Amino acid sequence: MRKTCLALEVAAVLLCLGTALYAWPSEIDAQLTARRRLFSDLGPGLREIRRTPNGNYYVLASPVGIAIFDSQFKPLAVLGAAPASPTANPAGRAPIAFGEDCDVDSQGNILVADPAYNLITVFAPDGKQLRSFPVNAPVSVAALPDGEVAVTTLERKHLVSIYGPDGKIAREFGDPESLSSRPDVDQLANFGRVISDPQGHLYFGFTYLPEPLVRQYDRFGYAGQSFEFTGIDAFAEAQATRKEIDRLESAPRKDAAKPPVLHPILTAFGVDPVSGDLWMGLHNTIVHFDKDGIRRSEYQVYTTKGARLEAVVILVQEETLLIASDPLGVYEFARPDKLH
Repeated sequence: MRKTCLALEVAAVLLCLGTALYAWPSEIDAQLTARRRLFSDLGPGLREIRRTPNGNYYVLASPVGIAIFDSQFKPLAVLGAAPASPTANPAGRAPIAFGEDCDVDSQGNILVADPAYNLITVFAPDGKQLRSFPVNAPVSVAALPDGEVAVTTLERKHLVSIYGPDGKIAREFGDPESLSSRPDVDQLANFGRVISDPQGHLYFGFTYLPEPLVRQYDRFGYAGQSFEFTGIDAFAEAQATRKEIDRLESAPRKDAAKPPVLHPILTAFGVDPVSGDLWMGLHNTIVHFDKDGIRRSEYQVYTTKGARLEAVVILVQEETLLIASDPLGVYEFARPDKLH
């Protein structure tokens, strides 16, 4: 478990470093300023936001747990706050030790990827634990039809693993990208997260690839549309990452034993549940793609007070975007593609 937590701590540190080091010069269509801040008590440790079929919001912030709000953003409950020592008393341990990601299925059940426990845990809407199954170093989780669950980890040979209702692996798919002859560099380059849509599609986003990329699959692993940011705006960051990979390739043997370091490029992404349009977060730049993978527009996003908002979560709703930043919090934006 120590190895698992250390790996995720390293990934979190790299994400913070990338936020500080990378700015995206861009032919920006507009600067977007948030209308308001939501869930004002939440900010540090933000990991995910999901909305249930009844309109409730589930906001994952570690180590707080999952804060539940109704459709009017009124706080309802908190699920799974972590104890100071989550494994000191296994019989009475908290339901969630460190939530790295979460999702909500069509019945309103909450799925949590918990790398501290090396578990995927499923909770009922009222917070009762329904089941859990072991997954080593889970990074991301997405609900699928028929009780299946998509999971990404730091240690699988494929991008996505699908678990059945029995907690057993049903299938794996997604070919990793090969950028290096060093396995540890390729493993980091294929680090990513997964989300699903109501139609059962899966979207895998590569965090560290030089050119930001999100792949779409159906639930059985057949590849669909790809969303890739290859414009001139991405060139400087792509070039810097490729140079770093080249440097790691030729590193002396004494340096090759050190863990590789790449800076994150894709920091968040979200999908319109109706149209299939995709919104890609590149630090404080948001790129809008239509369902056919055509880039439509780019925006830089700011808080209500004008601070740069470095996106770690994008929730796409019918008329609004919810964009979360660690530690600044969750902000609501009018969707610019809906303004006429």
